[in-house]
Amino acid sequence: MIEMYAIKGVIKMTIEYIQIDHIQICVPIDSIHRAKDFYIRILGFREIKKQKSLQKNGGFWCQAGKIQLHIGVEEVVPHKSKRHPAFEVQSIEQARKHLTKYGVKIYEETEIPGVIRFSIRDPFGNRIELLEKKN
Repeated sequence: MIEMYAIKGVIKMTIEYIQIDHIQICVPIDSIHRAKDFYIRILGFREIKKQKSLQKNGGFWCQAGKIQLHIGVEEVVPHKSKRHPAFEVQSIEQARKHLTKYGVKIYEETEIPGVIRFSIRDPFGNRIELLEKKN
């Protein structure tokens, strides 16, 4: 439902969000094979069919549970950024062991009450946070 309201003569709308449909990150144009190895073999996503109308853009789509991740290709300029997806996992320690087995560097994050978390970087510098919520 979209609601409209006015503040000082300006009409504003509120939007009722349902969920995130997908997350898109980008990797260098010549790195699709490395990206598939990382996201599919190491992180455990499975590749899903990309819409035919978008296949010409390159990249691939993958999914884990209800999470859809779109891997696009572009000329990537290395940088350090705070932007990232965060994935809730069933067991943060199991994720840590799995990633360590593949030599993925773990970056400890600032503590948040009720949340155990860390982040990793994909081979292209994209930050990915993994977290487990504790009740």
